[in-house]
Amino acid sequence: MYILDCTLRDGGYYNGWNFPTETVGKYLTAMSAAKVDIVELGLRSLKNSGFKGASAYTTDEYITSLNVPESLDVAVMVNASELIGDFPIAEVLSKLFPNDSSLSPVKIVRIACHVHEFEAALPSTTWLKEKGFKVGFNLMQVADRAQHEVENLAKAASAFDIDALYFADSMGSMDPAQCKKIISWLRKYWDGALGIHTHDNMGKALQNTLTAIEAGVTWLDSTVTGMGRGPGNARTEELAIEISSLRGESVNLVPLLSLIKNYFQPLKNECGWGSNPYYYLSGKYGIHPTFVQEMLSDPRFDEEDILATLEHLRIEGGAKFSYDTLDATRNFYANPPKGSWEPSSVLSGKDVLILGAGRGLSEHSFAVQKYIDKYKPIVIAMNTQSVLPEEKIDLRIASHPVRLLADCDKHAKLPQPLIVPLEALPADVLKSLGNKHCLNFGLQVRGNEFVVNPVNAILPNSLVISYALAVAASGNCNQIYLAGFDGFGASDNRTQEMQKIFNLFTDKTGISLISITNTTYDIPSISVYGL
Repeated sequence: MYILDCTLRDGGYYNGWNFPTETVGKYLTAMSAAKVDIVELGLRSLKNSGFKGASAYTTDEYITSLNVPESLDVAVMVNASELIGDFPIAEVLSKLFPNDSSLSPVKIVRIACHVHEFEAALPSTTWLKEKGFKVGFNLMQVADRAQHEVENLAKAASAFDIDALYFADSMGSMDPAQCKKIISWLRKYWDGALGIHTHDNMGKALQNTLTAIEAGVTWLDSTVTGMGRGPGNARTEELAIEISSLRGESVNLVPLLSLIKNYFQPLKNECGWGSNPYYYLSGKYGIHPTFVQEMLSDPRFDEEDILATLEHLRIEGGAKFSYDTLDATRNFYANPPKGSWEPSSVLSGKDVLILGAGRGLSEHSFAVQKYIDKYKPIVIAMNTQSVLPEEKIDLRIASHPVRLLADCDKHAKLPQPLIVPLEALPADVLKSLGNKHCLNFGLQVRGNEFVVNPVNAILPNSLVISYALAVAASGNCNQIYLAGFDGFGASDNRTQEMQKIFNLFTDKTGISLISITNTTYDIPSISVYGL
């Protein structure tokens, strides 16, 4: 039975594989003390785009610079996608590894494969074994495959001298019963060593690993504090305790726990791996955890956005991560817009004041109220924010289905009519709105467009500010003023996205925007106090 810790490889998805050399030294000492058998020190790759740390390449030169305890075998992982491209497998491998394993500190090479890559990558086994390396294959996303698919994979593997055939619960969706079932399917044709790599979306990583041990699996992956892509993996500090009990031997966890306290736990607090309700849902729905990881690290995605995205991926499918897919899931209005309410019936020839949620509105609310009293603009508040007294607000506007669902009770109590793309809303949102007085202005999301029509608009996204600007433009208003649009800081993705919206709006419509409270956006501004 082998514990293979792959923290520096799987955990690298959070820090660019850039682990401090001093930390790596302490990590190796801790692994030896915890009686881990194999350390996978990172990836080995020919791709070089953007800076990544040493564990993204894990060269022999780097490994030999480390003080690796004799009790530990060193492994590296290669992605199968690099082996089955435009060049012969032997040519790629000869660039990655020496012709004799005795010339390398690496003892074990693992190849990470999607199911569709597996058979094409299997011949790499022959080359690596001839050079003296042990070989493991990690089959990704196997938990959601049908029995005949898994059996066929095992049959293909049986033709090669693989040292360990792993199956990975990449989506974190597996439970113990399913774990046993997959093992039994693999065993139909594969009688060699089996390994398991679990993810902790639903908090079952350790449980599934222990179940696999009972079913005869002998190669066990884990990471320190579970550090790994998405919610992470079975935790080495816990698995070491369980295996020591099975082996009937004691382990020294003090170096590992000290390292966790001083390095991994602070990094975890910063990066946020570990199971949470979002990862739980991704596991439950078979959605790639990188969707959640990316959304949690992007301030443009609030709670409603993440939940709405996961619901969309549940329906449309999200087993394969793609940035294009992630961007598309923020937009819920793909069908041609309808609509029935004409904003011009209320806004034509008048000034419009759109209220944002920035601190500038609350800090200068007295002056904003005086401006409203004097000049009588049509005041539109986004969503349910209520910095100003309700009598100062004429209309409310919302476009996010999940936000609407969460705010329905509040909207029901607010006195203003609500502008929404009524005909495109999901049934549960419509039901929750009940008898609320709604003004139906249609919305479609499409590309880089900002097209405004009498009862609808085609916009680049479904953000409420884009929708509010479209309503104001459709209404043939005199001037659009903004209050409470402070900005989020120059490096924040939300600032860049908002600036893009403002630029696109003015370019496409020719209508100018004026902020009357402090703003960092590149738009004209004046002082509400001067007004």
